[in-house]
Amino acid sequence: MHTYIIAEAGVNHNGSLKRALEMVDMAAEAGADAIKFQLFKTEQLMTHDAPKAAYQKVTTGVTGNQFDMTKKLELGIEDHVALVKHCQQLHIDYLATPFDEDSLHQLIDVCHVNCIKIPSGEITNAPFLFAAGRTGCKIILSTGMATLGEVENALAVLAYGYRYEREPNDLSDCISFYAQDEAQKILQDKVTLFHCTTEYPAPYESVHLACMQTMRTAFGLPVGYSDHTRGIYISLAAVALGACIIEKHFTLNRNLPGPDQKASIEPDELRQMVEGIRAIELAVGDSIKKPAAVELKNMAIARKSLVAAKTIHKGDLFTPENLMAKRPGDGVSPMKYWEILGRNAAYDFLPDEKVKI
Repeated sequence: MHTYIIAEAGVNHNGSLKRALEMVDMAAEAGADAIKFQLFKTEQLMTHDAPKAAYQKVTTGVTGNQFDMTKKLELGIEDHVALVKHCQQLHIDYLATPFDEDSLHQLIDVCHVNCIKIPSGEITNAPFLFAAGRTGCKIILSTGMATLGEVENALAVLAYGYRYEREPNDLSDCISFYAQDEAQKILQDKVTLFHCTTEYPAPYESVHLACMQTMRTAFGLPVGYSDHTRGIYISLAAVALGACIIEKHFTLNRNLPGPDQKASIEPDELRQMVEGIRAIELAVGDSIKKPAAVELKNMAIARKSLVAAKTIHKGDLFTPENLMAKRPGDGVSPMKYWEILGRNAAYDFLPDEKVKI
């Protein structure tokens, strides 16, 4: 078991390539498998008067709109090329989330990624999903805010995009293809789902980690978890429940300005999360219930044997009054207690002496 750990830098660099490069350093030092950024063109992502989300008003103030806030957080494609190179030097995977088709194609054609994450907000953006499938790269599909039906529709569009160059006539074309074995095989090879609660920070009671198993059962695909809660507890719990990928927002300092800083963990917490996940992976282990190798030496010490509760003479009957269980457990097992009650003792036994039958 190896959980793929993504340190989600997001836009916590605040538009600074220097800070983004420092975040790569911190993620690599903490032991993350990958660091993920976002590539977008604000003009293609939202209208000029798009309002801020409630949590964004809390973290960045009520004045201004989402467009102006987001525009300040952009990194250009040349910045991402520099990040790719730096990641390669530090042997940590570079990942990115595109929010528009131009950014999607830049990641494929310029950054040469072989995996992208589709954010929760794009799960109903059929043209974008189709374009993502057409790239042929692996996809992590985040399912925040979505119903099972919406996840299924998104998977249908992705599968259709992977298979066909021509656009569908309508969604029913995608759904018809999704029902075929070919589509399911494509998705199993290409797509991982992310369970997610789209709120920053997400309250614990809104997380519903049990949905990971629901999606595994419903779609037959690997399922990871994108964590927006405070701290690292829920990420650790998700790994124990079988999450194959963990994505966690992190920042160099939670006191920095920006919409996602307060819901992020700092480098020391990221390191603790990685250590905790690796420990949980070891602890999950095998589903077969049997003594662990390290337990074998303790069996005789911790278990009990049948011993004489008082002096027993040869020929006496074994009774509840003269027979009891005591450590160590290298003699006759107490599981044979009822089997030997009423038998005649074949030997003399002193108190505390292990009986023989």
